[in-house]
Amino acid sequence: MRILLVEDEKKVAGFVKRGLEQESYAVDVCHDGEDGQHYAEVNDYDVIILDIMLPTRSGLEVLKEIRSKGVKTPVILLTARDEVEDRVKGLEGGADDYLTKPFAFEELLARIKVLMRRSTQGTGVLKFDDLSLNPSTRKAKRGDKEVDLTVKEYALLEYLLRNPERVLTRALIAEHVWDQTFDSETNVVDVYINHLRNKLDKEPETRLIHTVRGVGYVLKRPE
Repeated sequence: MRILLVEDEKKVAGFVKRGLEQESYAVDVCHDGEDGQHYAEVNDYDVIILDIMLPTRSGLEVLKEIRSKGVKTPVILLTARDEVEDRVKGLEGGADDYLTKPFAFEELLARIKVLMRRSTQGTGVLKFDDLSLNPSTRKAKRGDKEVDLTVKEYALLEYLLRNPERVLTRALIAEHVWDQTFDSETNVVDVYINHLRNKLDKEPETRLIHTVRGVGYVLKRPE
């Protein structure tokens, strides 16, 4: 899934970005409020991690603006330990959670997963037909068969399962599974779709991942 991190401390941003990428997330990073607001408004994210103390525009201002423009993406605020008033303002202004600095990466990851589970309105296990993926254990199954996935294969399958029966363009898939630095001229998306099919979807008569010629792919039941 795709995350926007708005954090002006570049060492912190780099550490968080690397950790999230190792957990299969695609991460875009901005270092000031103005850029962060622009990214949040023009791109589709699953979670936004937003520091309050930012150059050009504070995190609270960014939060207020994106909510006023209809951006409903869950937001986790990053605050200094003594900024109780700002945390209250942030939660009242539409933030979904907050984390005080310094924080453990494991806690940030846990809070992201909680927000993801809320979006699935259940245990968090993603299912479609006889295909399932458990984000907590990172295990995929087709029927009774457990399947080992690489980091990017996992991220791609998760995105497909969160958007069943929706035609996803190659560009849209690339944005969510990779990040804004992805080279759209490559055939990496097609390569990874083939990897998933070889592991999960070998038989044409039971295939769930279908090609929409000239557009992209869709997860749907066999016709």
